[in-house]
Amino acid sequence: MDEGNNMADASLLPLALFVLTSTLTPGGATTLATASGAQFGFGRSLPLLLGLSAGLATLACIAATGLSGLMLAAPSLQLAMKLVGTAYLFWLAWKIGRSGPPHLQTKLASPLGFFSGASMLWMNPKAWAMTTGAGASFAGLVNHPMELAVLLGAAFGLAASVSLAIWCWAGLVLARLLRTARQWHTVNAILGVLLAASVVPVWLP
Repeated sequence: MDEGNNMADASLLPLALFVLTSTLTPGGATTLATASGAQFGFGRSLPLLLGLSAGLATLACIAATGLSGLMLAAPSLQLAMKLVGTAYLFWLAWKIGRSGPPHLQTKLASPLGFFSGASMLWMNPKAWAMTTGAGASFAGLVNHPMELAVLLGAAFGLAASVSLAIWCWAGLVLARLLRTARQWHTVNAILGVLLAASVVPVWLP
């Protein structure tokens, strides 16, 4: 029994390393989590973090069924996803880059919600490709696609929740270091540029 458990743990270790590395690596979602934490705090950023995590978990479940491969095989659909996703990220980058200290924001300024976070992942072909690769690489861990869907969905959802929380807390720490409006404008401009730059890998072959 112990030997079987050890073998199961060893087979799950590569999956754990993969999802942790994938979700901790700086990118559009982590930059958004950092910016939201700095501007609105952890509590008000929670719907966004949950949406991002749920979006990635959903893609992982879809990848386990093989449907994501069909989606990526349609060039026109993939191009449409790239265009919409790029436009959305540029819009978010512009909003973040132009913002100043939280107390200077108008009453219309508010943290992004659950659906905004989820849709950001759903419109990102790189996220589709990443979860599709995971589905193909770790299919041998279980005997049925539905079991794989539960495994990958749980793994990516949990890893994303932890990773994004870390980046959001990093934003909170950053906010405590910023004392002047000029510092806020500078940091927000940098975060906006980083978010816009995260679009580049989407268009690379």
